[in-house]
Amino acid sequence: MPELAQIGVTGLAVMGRNLARNFARHGHRVAIHNRTYAKTASLLEEAGSEGDFVASESMTDFVASLEQPRRVIIMVKAGPSTDAVIEELIPLLDEGDIVIDAGNAHFPDTIRREGWLSELGLHFVGTGVSGGEEGALKGPSIMPGGSRKSYETLGPLLEDISAKVDGEPCCTYVGPDGAGHFVKMVHNGIEYADMQLIAEAYDLIKAGTGASAAEIGRIFSTWNEGDLESFLIEITADVLSHIDAETQNAFVDVVLDRAEQKGTGRWTVQNALDLGVPITGIAEATFARALSGSVPQREAGRGKLAAETVGWDIPDPDAFVEDVRQALYASKVVAYSQGFDQIAAASAEYGWDIDRGAMARIWRGGCIIRARFLNRITEAYERDADLALLLADDYFADAVGHSLAAWRRVVAGAASNGIPTPAFSSSLAYYDGIRAERLPAALIQAQRDFFGAHTYRRVDKEGTFHTEWSADRSETSVEAAPHVLTPQPAEKADPTPA
Repeated sequence: MPELAQIGVTGLAVMGRNLARNFARHGHRVAIHNRTYAKTASLLEEAGSEGDFVASESMTDFVASLEQPRRVIIMVKAGPSTDAVIEELIPLLDEGDIVIDAGNAHFPDTIRREGWLSELGLHFVGTGVSGGEEGALKGPSIMPGGSRKSYETLGPLLEDISAKVDGEPCCTYVGPDGAGHFVKMVHNGIEYADMQLIAEAYDLIKAGTGASAAEIGRIFSTWNEGDLESFLIEITADVLSHIDAETQNAFVDVVLDRAEQKGTGRWTVQNALDLGVPITGIAEATFARALSGSVPQREAGRGKLAAETVGWDIPDPDAFVEDVRQALYASKVVAYSQGFDQIAAASAEYGWDIDRGAMARIWRGGCIIRARFLNRITEAYERDADLALLLADDYFADAVGHSLAAWRRVVAGAASNGIPTPAFSSSLAYYDGIRAERLPAALIQAQRDFFGAHTYRRVDKEGTFHTEWSADRSETSVEAAPHVLTPQPAEKADPTPA
C-alpha cells in the first residue's frame, strides 16, 4: 500500500499549485486534486521532480490518499465554490479531520463554516495567506484561525512552509473561527492604504519637481534603504524604472489610471463602520480606487471644475522630496495604527483574544506589507500588549512628531496646488483629531439633542441630560424625565449570513 500524504491541496490554480509545491519542497508528501485533471497533470509535468506528490482524479481517491487526521487545503474561488467543495468533502471525512480554507474568504462566511463543520465533528480552519504567487511558493505569511486543537497537528506544517525572519516562522495561531481571515482582511486594508500613500508620494514628486518616472524610481530605491524599507517600496522602484517595450515610454505612463479591487478593502471599511473604529487612511484609499473608476464623473469634472491653484514654487527639490518621504512615513504609521485598532476592537467583539504583537511579527516576512518598521511595531506591543494607540508608543510618537512639520507642508502644498492626496490628508486629520484636547463633536451632540432628543452628557457633572428646546429650554436629567427616551445603541449586524 502506498504511503499516505501528510497534507492535501484541492484547487490547483496558481496559488494552490504553488502552495502544494512549497509543501513538497519542504519534504512533505502532498496529495493534489483539481476539478479538471488537466491542471493536476500540468503540475506533475512542471514540478513533479520537486517532491513527493500523490495525484488523484476523484475527490474520493484524493481523501483516501491522506493520513489521519486528514488535512485538506481548499484553494478555490471564495464564495459558493468553497461551500460546494466542503459539501463534497464532508461525506468522505471522519471526525477530527481538518478542512483549511486558504483563500480570501469573508470572515463571516468563515464563522458560519466553522460552526457548520464543528457540529459534524470536523475542524474548519480559515487561513489568511499573504505573499502572492511568489510567497505561496517560497514562503508566505500565514494567519490560521479555527480551534487550537487543529493547530496542534496543522501548525507545524504551516510554520515549516512559511517565510522566516530571524529564524522565526511568519505563521502563528490567530484565534477561533473567523479570526484568521479577519486579520488577513485587515492586512489587505492596510495594503490598500500603503499603496495609495506610495502613489500619492509619486504624484507629489512628479508634480512638484517635474522628475521623470525613472528619476522617481531612483528616489524610491534610496528610500528602500532606510526606515521605509518594504516590499511595496521595492517593487514601486522597479515599476517606475520599467520601460514599455511597445512605446518606449515609462511603463507607468501607459497604464490606464483606474485601480481595481477584489473586495477586501471594502470589507475592511464596512467592518470598521460596524465596530465604530475610524480607519480613515484605509477608507480613503478604498474610495480613491472607486473614484479612479468613476469614469463619467471624472470626465464631467475634468471639463467643468475650476482649480484656482497657486504657482508651486519649490526652490529646493531635494528638501521637498525629503518632506514627502517624512510625510509618507508618518501616514503609513497612521494606517497601521488604525488597522491594529480595528483588530483589537474585533478581538473584543468576537472573543478572539488576538495577540497584536504576534500579528506584527508574522507580517515581517512573506506578506505584501512586509516592512522594516514592523519590527518596531512588534517591539511596541512587546513593551505593552494592551497598548491603546500604536501612535502613542514612545518610538512612534517621537518618529511621527519629528515628521510633523514636513507632513503639514506637504498636505498644505498639495491642497494649494490641486494635487489630490486623500490618504495623506485624512491621515494628518486623524492624527490631529486623536491628539486634540477637545473636538467639535460637542456641537454635533447638542444638535442631535435639539432635533431628536438624543440627550447629552456634561463635562462638569455626571448623568445624562436633555434640553427642552421647543419649550422653555430648561435642562432635565433623563432619569428624572421619563418622557425623554435614552438612546439605544445601534443594533449590531449578525456576522453570520443566512
